[in-house]
Amino acid sequence: MKNYDVIIIGAGSIGVPAAYYLAKKGLKICVLEKLPSEGRGQNRAAIGGIRATHSDPAKIKICRMTIDIIKNFESEHGIDVDWIDGGYLYPVYDEEIGNKLKQLLEVQKELKLNIDWIDSSKINELVPGINRENLIGGTFSPEDGSASPLKVTGAYLKLARDKKADFVFGEEVIALKTDNGAITAVETNKEKYSAGIVINAGGAYAKEVGALCGIEIPVDPDCHEAGITEPVKPFFKPMVVDIRSDEHSSNYYFYQNKEGQVVFCITPGPQIFGKDTDNTSTFLPLVVKRMLKLYPRLRNLRIRRTWRGLYPMTPDGFPIVGWTNEIKNLFLAVGMCGQGFMLGPGLGSIISDILADKSKDFDFILNQLSLYREFAGTEVLK
Repeated sequence: MKNYDVIIIGAGSIGVPAAYYLAKKGLKICVLEKLPSEGRGQNRAAIGGIRATHSDPAKIKICRMTIDIIKNFESEHGIDVDWIDGGYLYPVYDEEIGNKLKQLLEVQKELKLNIDWIDSSKINELVPGINRENLIGGTFSPEDGSASPLKVTGAYLKLARDKKADFVFGEEVIALKTDNGAITAVETNKEKYSAGIVINAGGAYAKEVGALCGIEIPVDPDCHEAGITEPVKPFFKPMVVDIRSDEHSSNYYFYQNKEGQVVFCITPGPQIFGKDTDNTSTFLPLVVKRMLKLYPRLRNLRIRRTWRGLYPMTPDGFPIVGWTNEIKNLFLAVGMCGQGFMLGPGLGSIISDILADKSKDFDFILNQLSLYREFAGTEVLK
């Protein structure tokens, strides 16, 4: 039996940053991952957006911390993670959508977010050549941005290992042994481990991990596809998010990364639940049609590749973070709803404060994101 202070199940967007921050505080950490290396699950399918412009205090706090961490990553650690402070832009072509965003804007401003309504001329300055027919205006949050999921997760792996965290790849957790309401052993297909605290950061497989110790976790992944173009000279900076829906999709979004490639994704409507990560033949015709109508300047770009990933969804679009009542040493960091990359660094830091320092500063996050909430309503900009 190998003994640790904390065992983290899952070496992805949440597990790897959490390992670093916990190890930095002097705890003995082990991360168990069934795949061959870090970020091989849904982290590598992320397109890289990071925004604090949500509609609730918990996610705003977490993502503000992420932005502060990532924008200062190179100066603090000497590692370039391709941070771009391009902002998030929501162009509006429909009065009803505009009214909804303006109502949300009031809430966001009350929560001290740097976001404003801008007119069509300003939008054209940010995204030169955008379709201005019926363009009413939109919201823009200049402090949001993007970074490379590959580079961020790789950097955290290095930093965590420098702090003596252990990463065990190629081992699948197959059993969580319990006694007197606590996990006493974590069994993989190869070894046995024990720890005072076990963190479920299992991503798309969080429900299966919870079931190993009798905890029902309402996380069901749905499928999303993304793509990337060849690199070209930079010609726009924001993440552009079109939240208009049609019969096949509910929204889509795209931006140009630090290497000049346009990265894009679409949210299918209705949702496609399951764990199928094979590319489809329907994605490109659907997303390209919508993107070119909005931004004709994209028409001559050649697409390099496409891929499909999973959004571990909860019923209300909010993550699940905190202790379980049934198993006293099991901590959940699951159900990120496709936003694990933007939540990961901030949440990892918060988790370390909660577990290592017994901090009460984030109780409002644990209360809002509790497993035992009602899961009523939905996140406005999920």
